[in-house]
Parts: sequence; structure tokens; C-alpha cells
Amino acid sequence: EQLSSIKVVTGDGAKWITECVNEYTPGCARCVDPFHVVEWAMTALDEVRKDNPRGKGRPKKDAPGLAIVKAAKAKADEIKGSAYALGKAPEHLSEKQQLRVNLIASQNPRLYRAYLLKEQLRLLLKLTNVDEAEDELKRWLWKASHSRIPAFKELYQKIRRHKTHILSTIRYGMSNARIEATNNKIKLIIRKAYGFRNIQNMLDMVYLVCSDIRIPLPNRKLNAA
Repeated sequence: EQLSSIKVVTGDGAKWITECVNEYTPGCARCVDPFHVVEWAMTALDEVRKDNPRGKGRPKKDAPGLAIVKAAKAKADEIKGSAYALGKAPEHLSEKQQLRVNLIASQNPRLYRAYLLKEQLRLLLKLTNVDEAEDELKRWLWKASHSRIPAFKELYQKIRRHKTHILSTIRYGMSNARIEATNNKIKLIIRKAYGFRNIQNMLDMVYLVCSDIRIPLPNRKLNAA
């Protein structure tokens, strides 16, 4: 009776989640959290960013082509320091970060194409009309499959496998944001405590930080919630 009452299951793209949904709640909709989809795209983008070969060793001062080597090194250093700028949404970029993205657009078309693919995927996940989202996703899949970028060809395969689940996410407007935020709080609690000697101490701290429990302290007024 409890299983039949479940209408939607949302999570990351793990295969075991889909298998459990298919076995125990076959009548419900399976959704893939948008945060994880964007995270896949960010991983692919980072692979492209890191895939900039640099020469081994230090060339001699009179070595032929030294200027070319120096220019290539400078270009690689610019790309190496661009991870944060490439990961942010364009509307949140600082002036310096925007200049860095513009530099990549003019000097590294392959990396810039990867960046645009990441952004297009992020934006289509914000759509609320399922038919419009499906059309945009079809276009994105075609671009990714013809991108000639191995990391995004792999991402294309992954997105294609989860296409129905992604569209279900848009249809139902589901997100794991709240539970992910709670998970991050719990991780921070554990990190700040450098671990706990027993599980009950950890649970007590989680309840204290992540719930509405208010503990009255001596000589201190209890503020209204």
C-alpha cells in the first residue's frame, strides 16, 4: 500500500535507483535531479579544459620556436585558471571572469563550444513546458553527438539514456535541492567535529542544526520561531 502511494522518485542517474523503481514502484515516474545533470556537463567540460597538452621540460633560450612554446604555455595557463569562470552561469560572471571567457572564445573554439553545450543543457533544464524542453533536448543531443569532442559524445550517450527521466523532471518540476542542502549541512557538521565517537552524538547534533528544535538556555530568552 505504501509503495503504491509513491507517484514520483527523484535522484541522481544511478542505475540501482532505476532498477529499484522498476521493481518496487513500476507505476511511478522516475526523475533525474537537474543538479546532477548539470554536474555531468561540468565534468565533461572540465575534461575538455584539462585536455590541453603542454611540453615536457624547459626549452633552451636559443631553441628554435621558443616564442611559439612560450605563447602555447601562456595560453595553457589562461585555460588552467578558467575553471571557476567556465562553471558559473554567464549572468553571474564578474568583469574579469567575463574577459577570461571572451579570451577562450577567441583563442580556443573547441573549449568554448564545450562551454556553450554546458550552458545550453543548463538552460533547457529550467524550461517548464515539456514539449519545448523535448525539442530543445533533441537539438542539444544532435549538437553533442556532432561536436567532435569525446567527453561530450560520452555525455550525449548518458543524456540519451536518461532522456525520459529528464523530461519527467521538467514535467513534475521535481528537484533534490532541499535534501542535497541537508546532506551538505550534515557533512559540514561531521567535518567541524573531526568525527564523532559514537553515532548518537552525531544524530543529536544533526537534529539540533537541521531541525526546528529550540533549547532554552539559562538566563536567555527563547525567541519565537
